[in-house]
Amino acid sequence: MDLVWRCNEPVNPNAAAMNRKLTPFGTLFILTGLNLFNYLDRFVLSAVLPSLQSELGVNDGDAGRIVTAFMLGYFVTSPFFGYLGDRASRKWLIAAGIFVWSLGTVLTGLAGGLGVLLLYRVLVGVGEASYATISPGYISDTFEPARRNNALTIFYVAIPVGAALGNILGGVISARYGWRHAFIWAGAPGLVLALSLLPFAEPQRGQAEGRGGTPEFTRKPTARDVLKLFRIPEYVLVVTGYTAYTFALGAFVLWGPTFLHRIHQIPEKSAATFFGLVLVVAGLLGTLIGGFAATAWQKRNPAGYAWTLGLSVLASVPVSVTAFLASNRTLAMSCLALAMFLLFLSTGPVNTLIIESVPVNLRSSAMAVSIFMIHLFGDNWSPEIVQFELKATGRHDDVLSLQQKG
Repeated sequence: MDLVWRCNEPVNPNAAAMNRKLTPFGTLFILTGLNLFNYLDRFVLSAVLPSLQSELGVNDGDAGRIVTAFMLGYFVTSPFFGYLGDRASRKWLIAAGIFVWSLGTVLTGLAGGLGVLLLYRVLVGVGEASYATISPGYISDTFEPARRNNALTIFYVAIPVGAALGNILGGVISARYGWRHAFIWAGAPGLVLALSLLPFAEPQRGQAEGRGGTPEFTRKPTARDVLKLFRIPEYVLVVTGYTAYTFALGAFVLWGPTFLHRIHQIPEKSAATFFGLVLVVAGLLGTLIGGFAATAWQKRNPAGYAWTLGLSVLASVPVSVTAFLASNRTLAMSCLALAMFLLFLSTGPVNTLIIESVPVNLRSSAMAVSIFMIHLFGDNWSPEIVQFELKATGRHDDVLSLQQKG
């Protein structure tokens, strides 16, 4: 066979491999799969916590600190990664984030005491912060605006599915091999999967808008540019609403099973199982239906995303109130499930609005600021505030009284 050297072929085959373009759906497939592992790794803890507490001598207060350690690593470092994500190579930052959170998960399974365990959970939070802030903008640069919301909807479906898998697989592995193996098995794949994006060329910022590579989109933003996000009315309104939504959802999710157990005398394990199933089913269906419906509405109305977001949250209010005031157990459980479904309808549209309300070269920063705000002022405090308010005002008795009257 004759070998013909073509002068226009790259001399370094590895360089050619690193510049291969990945299709939009290939990008979405990889990043959604990685997001699945993201939430799987995060929720393994809840499945194995009793076994972990027993072996390491961790009390309930210390268990709360383990969760807090993750949250601090997650939302405190988000602005830093958002800033880097608008200035540096995103695929390398994504890869680093995956590697760090996976390493932290594996090390959690090797922890010998509470001190190092807290450190490893901070590490998991830091790695996930890098991924969560940068990936949505990366996807947005591969899908044109008309298809972007559907793409982000699929990406965020990984949240309920990953959370469910984390709880299920974590429990199964822990029961058979011990809680340490659950963390090691959950984290180990990410140490290799972190490399999955690196062989492919990174999309240019603004590529999906047809102006990728132009100075407008490639200019590296400064810290002053990031602060200008707070002068964009659409962005501020969406993030403010998202923060209030997260505040309510955080308390809703934490206190939901306890409410069913204490008020409706449902066994604790059954209440937790029911609520877990509701989160998975409502999260999956709500995210998909809300996302695709919003895209269809947006084609007919430029405010379709906003209307979907606003109406779904508004509709959840009377349903949620009914759930907590109903004296009938079946009605209460049905309303809880419906309320969760309505709340999850907004998952895709709210993130699309955040992405599309800001300049292209500030998308990672916009996601980072959003993550910081919704957790700092949202679900980081709402469960404790609800508990304090109930104790301070005696509203727990009021709830019982209202139910008896119903």
